[in-house]
Amino acid sequence: MSSSPSLEILVRDAEGFVVWNGPPFSSSNGQPAPKNERVSCSSTKFSLDGSKFMAVKSDGTISIYDSASLSEVRSFAVANVTAAEISPCGTYLQTFQKATTPQEKNVSLWNTDTGDLAHSLYQKSITKTTWPSIRFSPDESSACRLATNEVQFFDSKDFSKGITSRIRVPGVAAFELSKTPASHVAVFVPEVKGSPGSVQIFGCGKDAESQPSARRSFFRCSSVQFSWNHGSTGLLVVVQSDVDKTNKSYYGETKLHYLTVDGTHEGLVPLRKEGPVHDVQWSFSGSEFAVVYGFMPACVTIFDKKCKPLMELGEGPYNTLRWNPKGRILCVAGFGNLPGDMTFWDVVSKKQLGSNKAEWSVVSEWSPDGRYFLTASTAPRRQIDNGIKIFNYDGKRYFKKMFERLYQVEWKPESPERFDEISELLKSVESLKLEGGKSQGQGSAQKKPVVSIPTVKKPAAYQPPHAKHAAAIQAELLGVNPAGEMSKNALRNKKKRENKKAAGAAASGSNNA
Repeated sequence: MSSSPSLEILVRDAEGFVVWNGPPFSSSNGQPAPKNERVSCSSTKFSLDGSKFMAVKSDGTISIYDSASLSEVRSFAVANVTAAEISPCGTYLQTFQKATTPQEKNVSLWNTDTGDLAHSLYQKSITKTTWPSIRFSPDESSACRLATNEVQFFDSKDFSKGITSRIRVPGVAAFELSKTPASHVAVFVPEVKGSPGSVQIFGCGKDAESQPSARRSFFRCSSVQFSWNHGSTGLLVVVQSDVDKTNKSYYGETKLHYLTVDGTHEGLVPLRKEGPVHDVQWSFSGSEFAVVYGFMPACVTIFDKKCKPLMELGEGPYNTLRWNPKGRILCVAGFGNLPGDMTFWDVVSKKQLGSNKAEWSVVSEWSPDGRYFLTASTAPRRQIDNGIKIFNYDGKRYFKKMFERLYQVEWKPESPERFDEISELLKSVESLKLEGGKSQGQGSAQKKPVVSIPTVKKPAAYQPPHAKHAAAIQAELLGVNPAGEMSKNALRNKKKRENKKAAGAAASGSNNA
């Protein structure tokens, strides 16, 4: 695999950031080797394509690094900066400062190659839904921002042209550009004074009078989460209500809606269990998506692009889904306030590859080549037991390292197309399992695999301590286990008694004769 790039991991602790070489670790002690001297900083972030990354220093300086050489290529001194963001291809750095007057343009867009100011504007404050102010598509072919009652578009190569087009949507509160191609934009309008809220899809670069290509209205909606598929043909929308009128959940109510950009499909995703939608993720092919939902134990279902169930993965203490970049393997996990159970599924052959546990995980992410799964417990979410764990794609733990204080861990992004397929590796592992274990009686390798679904054991009825003690005494005296089955000794003694009884009956019969 000489043509494939090497994996790298960025790690930031109390002393700053360092970049490790990724697995497989070639050192004699099986530990990663640092590729640079540690740099003191308060935050870091890679560009989406992995070409550059930024580091915010304690003095307010923001440095841009080349990811290949790990050398600093540009630094920006921005006074009183409170937020910073690097664009997907690393072309721009966006910064936010608190403004003293509306005339002061406090959002700045800097060109990372030249250091020039490309664009600036005023924004009163920022939230998770309004930052970054200017949003780019993954390939930076499109750029837009949310303004009062409209979405404004720019020429991403030349911001001096100003606003090139706009889509007017009265009351718009949030929006999301589609992925490559950046052909559409989804907008959310909250419900107001009895009027329902709505999600609408518009084509990008069109005039204000253009009509939405798809629309979905609903009541009891306070916020939404958008999830576009790869290929920009479908949109999943998790609709959140602060209050559950059925009083079944303290955390409110969630519904999952699905819309296609051509308007051929819009409606609720058919979930077979009541309860919240914990997580929903598109595969990297964009042709199927997985949902974990329902009151615990949660259900996991994989759907196709027409919302038809493809595969059921059973129930368990799960709230997290992670597709590997090749779209073949799905990790189903329970992180946060759950125990950390993980199961790894080969979705193509519909088999469970393995399982493991990663307690207290805050971060979970597949490596770009799809072979390793990283979890980490980080501050400030967790102040103790900070550390990194790396697992193989089948769930076996590969690496573990603990930290006094760990703030950030992430893989250096790479395009999945630059790596070999994992299918050959899966085949070789499967053949080793079949050769090393007992014959499974499965016939030829071409035989169609059967969907493997974990069975969920029903909880046993409560037994008081004295009843358990009595059952134990009965098992000891009679040789019967709690399930009602007889032990080998008990069966042997029973057979002896039956034989003796039969012999006695035969003897009495002959005497009578």
